[in-house]
Amino acid sequence: MSPTANAAARAEVRARSPQTQPEIQDHALIGDLHTAALVAKDGSISFLCLPDFDDGTCFASILGTPEHGQWRIAPIRPVQSVQRRYRGNTLVLETEHTNDEGVVRVIDFMPTRHDTPRVVRIIEGVRGEVTMRFELRPRFAYGLTVPRERASDDVTAAIAGPDALYLRGGPDPQAPPFFAELTVRAGDRVAYELAWARPYDEVPEALDLDAALRDTEAFWNDWASRIKLPSNYKEIVMRSLITLKACTYRPSGAIVAAPTFGLPESPGGERNWDYRFTWVRDSSLTLNALVAAGLTAEAQEFSKWLVDAVGGALGQFQIMYGIRGERILTESTLPWLPGYGGAQPVRIGNDAYRQFQLDVLGELATVVYVIAQAQGSLDDDGVLVLKSAAEVVAKTWTTEGHGIWEMRGPVRAFTASKVAAWAAVDRWLKVIDLLDLKDDRTPWETLRDKIRADILAKGFDAKRNTFTQYYGASTVDASLLYIPLSGFLPASDPRVVGTVKAIENELLQDGLVLRYKTSASDDGLSGEEGVFLACSFWLASTYQMMGRHADAHELFMRVVDLRNDVGLLAEEYLTREKRQIGNFPQAFSHLALVTAAYMLADNRPPPI
Repeated sequence: MSPTANAAARAEVRARSPQTQPEIQDHALIGDLHTAALVAKDGSISFLCLPDFDDGTCFASILGTPEHGQWRIAPIRPVQSVQRRYRGNTLVLETEHTNDEGVVRVIDFMPTRHDTPRVVRIIEGVRGEVTMRFELRPRFAYGLTVPRERASDDVTAAIAGPDALYLRGGPDPQAPPFFAELTVRAGDRVAYELAWARPYDEVPEALDLDAALRDTEAFWNDWASRIKLPSNYKEIVMRSLITLKACTYRPSGAIVAAPTFGLPESPGGERNWDYRFTWVRDSSLTLNALVAAGLTAEAQEFSKWLVDAVGGALGQFQIMYGIRGERILTESTLPWLPGYGGAQPVRIGNDAYRQFQLDVLGELATVVYVIAQAQGSLDDDGVLVLKSAAEVVAKTWTTEGHGIWEMRGPVRAFTASKVAAWAAVDRWLKVIDLLDLKDDRTPWETLRDKIRADILAKGFDAKRNTFTQYYGASTVDASLLYIPLSGFLPASDPRVVGTVKAIENELLQDGLVLRYKTSASDDGLSGEEGVFLACSFWLASTYQMMGRHADAHELFMRVVDLRNDVGLLAEEYLTREKRQIGNFPQAFSHLALVTAAYMLADNRPPPI
């Protein structure tokens, strides 16, 4: 097709294209363990960064309009129903669209990467004769750059700056157009392959798409077969573990908090962050989930990445790192992107990396301790990191910080952060005993007792019988659930029972847990949040530890039932609007789900 004809086809298709953004929860995930794409029910790939999680997008319509990048394959006539599923325990997605013409199936996947990233979309006619619309709108540099199009032989290229996309396939052998209509009859099969490369590199060779599909299914099924599932909630846990694997950057073993950026925590507001990094705060949950599932190779890779990222001077620790261990994660805004639902500004990078958060030391220490428990041993690097964490705590535990939620308001003496400092010293003492290390326990016991006494004196409100969000506060915070989960106090302790009651009274919204009341907390931002799904799983785990087993199961299933049709969870949920919100899918939510599931199903204790 000539450039003029292609432009005319584009204009005609655009005139009939819907411009609304799909709901966040209407997306499914595909990926190749280097990056991931979101596929909406309407047949559009609305988000994809290439070549890796933290690179620029080529599709970003979820944060704007189709003009910011999108690949859509869908029936032209109105769709009456959409049915989706993953093929078994894989990331191969099948979507069936039904309209008055018939039924058509689209199979989406990203082949396991061996050379260059690719997306494969296969259209299959199931019943009738369905007319389909094909629209490919590449936009590089986070939706800013319109590429130059070029067709030759059997490939159509989109090139701009350092990025090139190459499209192959379609019903005809020649180079496929980026905008087209095609009729798919029962039994027909039309396949497309989109490959990324640098413009100055060789054009990627065509894949054998049937072989790529078989290999991709085999990879995921083989990986899933290694998982040791809990006695209950098996399918729920399996899909969450597959999702966590999809959020893994295979070369380093790091797990991104989410493969997306800019999806708001507050509708139309400013709480829009880039989550394509790895938070140390997630690490203990990560290791606990991986170890519980028997995924020891992944656990060892992740813990090695974390130790390497921290480096040789623990005093320079950060709360988060890039997927290769990068430290400089400078935040900037993308003013050309309208944002999801108009939520502004759209940010990339995350300046929270500059914050001091005392709790990170406790999370780091718990990671190393989990590995020591699982292996019955610890290498010299692990011992050094754990002891160094305790030494840094000794110097900094009285320092105020921004807390686990990275508040951008004033620094505080957050109670949960103090408990994490206690945990760092406690885990070091436990490893001294576990490995029979020749280290004097006395000064560490003294420090642990001193931190504990400080927390009980300043972080607990005796009149209300509850721990408080920070020293001197009148508010509570869901991070206080870390108190029983860390082993600081048993779940049966009256002070824990009182804190749980305060959380139930102040933070429950339609039975689910807010992480804190934004209206009562000076977090430096405007707008209200939804309930925080990970915190709801924490409360379920705490109920289990308290012996409130029926409450634990009821709350666990209440959150599980919020998953979308293919088992995915965002960061938060808007109870009034009954929809998910925030970056998607959120590893923190799925990690908390997996940890809670093993605790509830097999009555396992947390990693203390």
